[in-house]
Amino acid sequence: MTSTQSRREWAPFERDAAENDGYLYTTNPRRSSQIASLRHSEAVYDAVDFHGKRVIDIGCGDGTYSVEIYDRGEPSSIFALDPAASALDIARRKAGGRNITFEAASAYQIPCGDETFDIAHLRGVLHHMDRPFDALSEAFRVAPTIIVLEPNGYNLGLKMIEKVSRYHRMHGEKSYPPSRLDRWVRRLGGKVIHRDWACLVPYFCPDWFARGMKAIEPIVESIPVVNQLGCSTYIMVATRGEGARVAVRIRPQG
Repeated sequence: MTSTQSRREWAPFERDAAENDGYLYTTNPRRSSQIASLRHSEAVYDAVDFHGKRVIDIGCGDGTYSVEIYDRGEPSSIFALDPAASALDIARRKAGGRNITFEAASAYQIPCGDETFDIAHLRGVLHHMDRPFDALSEAFRVAPTIIVLEPNGYNLGLKMIEKVSRYHRMHGEKSYPPSRLDRWVRRLGGKVIHRDWACLVPYFCPDWFARGMKAIEPIVESIPVVNQLGCSTYIMVATRGEGARVAVRIRPQG
């Protein structure tokens, strides 16, 4: 079994970076992408405390969220990896003098020792991968705590978008049911300590639709079962091993 990611997984993002000087949802993004991205970030920072931690950003792409974590989360350091070299060139420019190290590497074979980091961050990565379970295994090897943000595979509208949207098909998107992600964590000896469903606004949708979805978003997010079926995103924090006890501080929900 090869330890590198297939070209199918990263080539579309390499092309995006070369053509747009970044990814479509981060470089001069549509209003819908701005709204969705901000909500996703809020969910991440509600779930974990990066302050003073050693963070690995797996599948960092053009570095947008690596830089955001550094500025907003105040970790001690960030090691960010991605197989798309063009995206990493952009990421290094964005990072400037920040203490972020970018490296072209595979999520299936991270070039770091066991528990080198406190937190592994995987934001919107697994649904592009051929072997997401192997990527989770590697994340748990290098960090005792992981935070995963993924499209919600329970959302039927999202599954339809994956089938009909040219962008989603080109990028090989295939969302997973949250129960499957949780099951993978258990198979790896981990435990899910925080889960949440958030966001209604699809990336790349018309502005009027984004505004409408944003207006009802807090209602849908607040209703059990409805949020699991209606929200577009699943956020999970999982831990494994003794070191996980001090890796993050779960903030109270509400």
